Amino acid sequence: MVSRRRFEDLVAIMDRLRDPGGCPWDREQTFSTLRGYLLEECYEVLDALDRQDRVDLREELGDLLFQIVFLSRLAQEEGAFEAGDVVEGIAAKMVRRHPHVFGEDTAEDSAAVLKRWEEIKREEKRSSGRGQEAPSVLDGIPRALPELAKAQRLGVKAARVGFDWREDLDVHAKLSEEVAELRAASLAGEPGRVREEMGDVLFTVAMLARRLGMDAEEALALANAKFRERFEAVERALRREGVPIQEAGLERMDRLWNEVKSRPEEG
Repeated sequence: MVSRRRFEDLVAIMDRLRDPGGCPWDREQTFSTLRGYLLEECYEVLDALDRQDRVDLREELGDLLFQIVFLSRLAQEEGAFEAGDVVEGIAAKMVRRHPHVFGEDTAEDSAAVLKRWEEIKREEKRSSGRGQEAPSVLDGIPRALPELAKAQRLGVKAARVGFDWREDLDVHAKLSEEVAELRAASLAGEPGRVREEMGDVLFTVAMLARRLGMDAEEALALANAKFRERFEAVERALRREGVPIQEAGLERMDRLWNEVKSRPEEG
């Protein structure tokens, strides 16, 4: 099969890089040193997705795949598993967790699919001995996941078993309550309490985003991009006026910010 041969070619290249006489840099890498590269490649894939650049997406997916093959090679050297085992494992898992496609089960909608997925996942953990005797419905969320995304995933899993607000307005009320508590802690000058209340505010914001059907990380990314675009417009305006930004002062920068903000194309 062509696709299998291409994958095996990549594995062979990785083997050559790690073999004696291969690349000195590649031979020096460890699980720990590759962690940062893996994370970087994941973010570059996300960036290509956000820009809807399919050419870059193909390249970045290749870079991500290379990291997977690299980590698999390190595991192979320890005698743990190899790249082929990774492919075999995920293929078997997808078949096993889609009994409504590859088996006799049925699923009315995506909610039913997700419920059955979680059931199968818990069964797998129990049978493998890797899970707890009484596994939590919150299991399976990566510890390295960005905290805002992690908060949203916690809410999703809890909501699947009915632990959720009844109405969106209830979440708005909770957010107002948390903001008021943050303000009180800030005015009281209690750093530890401020940190705790700030966390509660951010967690509630993530819950509201989930309830409204949006990705909290994506919403924050859009806000970051908007801030950057407007601030850089302020910098350009100051350069045209011949004023160093360090000497502009808040009043002037705030005026320029509002001018940029009021432009129709800036929203």
